[in-house]
Amino acid sequence: MTTEALKEAEEARAELDAALTAVGIVLPSLDVDLIAHTDQRPFALVELGRCNITTARALAAALRAGSDPCADS
Repeated sequence: MTTEALKEAEEARAELDAALTAVGIVLPSLDVDLIAHTDQRPFALVELGRCNITTARALAAALRAGSDPCADS
């Protein structure tokens, strides 16, 4: 894994964490996927991890609230 790919994945994780925190959602397992670090290709994965039912529903509600039904127009 390249240093750039790891840095980009960590930045993406931080951006997602900040956006979720802004709407009151915490994904405790949110992290960069360490297994991807063993891959020879220069990319990384952001692991969303597990969450409880309440958090899953809050996340779904936040996504619905943030969707723009007119975006395709």
